[in-house]
Amino acid sequence: MAELLLDPNIRTWVFVPIIVVTFFIGIIRHYVSILLTSQKKVELKQVMDTQALLRSRMLRENGKYIPKNSFLMRKHYFNDKETGILKVAQDRPAPAANPMQDPNTLQDMLKGNLVNVLPMIAVGGWINWIFSGFVTTKVPFPLTWRFKDMLQRGINLPYLDPSWVSSASWYFLNVFGLRQIYSLVLGADNAADQTKFMEDQVNVSGAPPDPKQAFKAEWEALELCEHHYALRGIEDELLAQYPLGGARLHDKSQ
Repeated sequence: MAELLLDPNIRTWVFVPIIVVTFFIGIIRHYVSILLTSQKKVELKQVMDTQALLRSRMLRENGKYIPKNSFLMRKHYFNDKETGILKVAQDRPAPAANPMQDPNTLQDMLKGNLVNVLPMIAVGGWINWIFSGFVTTKVPFPLTWRFKDMLQRGINLPYLDPSWVSSASWYFLNVFGLRQIYSLVLGADNAADQTKFMEDQVNVSGAPPDPKQAFKAEWEALELCEHHYALRGIEDELLAQYPLGGARLHDKSQ
């Protein structure tokens, strides 16, 4: 199979412009999303429940660094069968709100589709029309023929090596491949990342998590957790390693 030799002008007028256009469209989409996104209301009860679960998990993980009496007091606070925070939360009626029935959530989903999906389709159609039929680059490793439809959209050459990338496919590779550059320029929590937008859509459309199950699982984990003091005999070890410092500490205490 004969090796292709690309014109250097393709790099200047096709390869680089697609990267620049995709990058700046993502920047514009990020700031437009900030302007259109409504501020979500956080309920105080939800924050308290989240903090209770975090504190219980920290007690399980780091309880070995506090005395046994302190550990048992905190465990009683969380796991008492009558007044324990985790036990009381299990008996609380769970909110039956469906996120798909919330008008604010549906409005945010519509705004997200307008800001993310429509520009991607419009810019992809424009690039496919302007740069139609161009071969832009070649991946530096061999690929099987199954990648041909994904990397050579818009090019009907049955015998072309599947390692070559067309202009339309190069655009979609940039859409999902510039996420690290967006994180560097805009921060980790940015609206320019298409993969993050898709994950948010899946999480919103799914069923809401059941807080009772989370509290029940945490209560069972803390109930099975036993205390093993990790600092037992630490004074003697410090005195053995630092005898002069230990003598000074004894002098100061006296």
